[in-house]
Amino acid sequence: MNKYEHLYEKTISSQPIYDGRIIKVKVDEVQLPNGKTAKREIVNHQGAVAVLPLTDDGKMVVVRQFRKPLEQTIVEIPAGKLEPGEEPLTCAIRELEEETGYQAEKMELLSSFYTSPGFADELLHVYIATGLTKGESRPDEDEFVDALELSLEEAQELHRTGEIRDAKTVVALFAWENRVLRSRG
Repeated sequence: MNKYEHLYEKTISSQPIYDGRIIKVKVDEVQLPNGKTAKREIVNHQGAVAVLPLTDDGKMVVVRQFRKPLEQTIVEIPAGKLEPGEEPLTCAIRELEEETGYQAEKMELLSSFYTSPGFADELLHVYIATGLTKGESRPDEDEFVDALELSLEEAQELHRTGEIRDAKTVVALFAWENRVLRSRG
């Protein structure tokens, strides 16, 4: 028996609501550990990658883009969804080049985490890219981005002002800060 069995929610029924290009949405009826039932609205997502690109002169490469759900433009690290059967590292290499034009000599997995496990199963893999070489960006036809290079101080200021606010970029920024602090220590 699993030691966490007392927390398990058994699915009684599942009703598909939406089957889109990026997400699928369903409503599951579950039996709670206390025997009662509840509804769970669940977003299924194929997974994604994000890349923290660090230049040899100590800058972070980011993109500025409009995000419709927020109705605003924000600054983020390059990222994108996994294609069916695609390895996260392959996707990270592709997304970095598509969005910024950079290629990396080295890609190292920083962390993998669930973006919002209260309602979604999206697993995001974040890589650190170093040994960067600049090339031509090739964004998707429906993707409009400006690539920028930021110092740590500039990135921290954008975080303070709310222009950097998405989880993956905040995680990457904190990882970068930690890396800089360790290198000084």
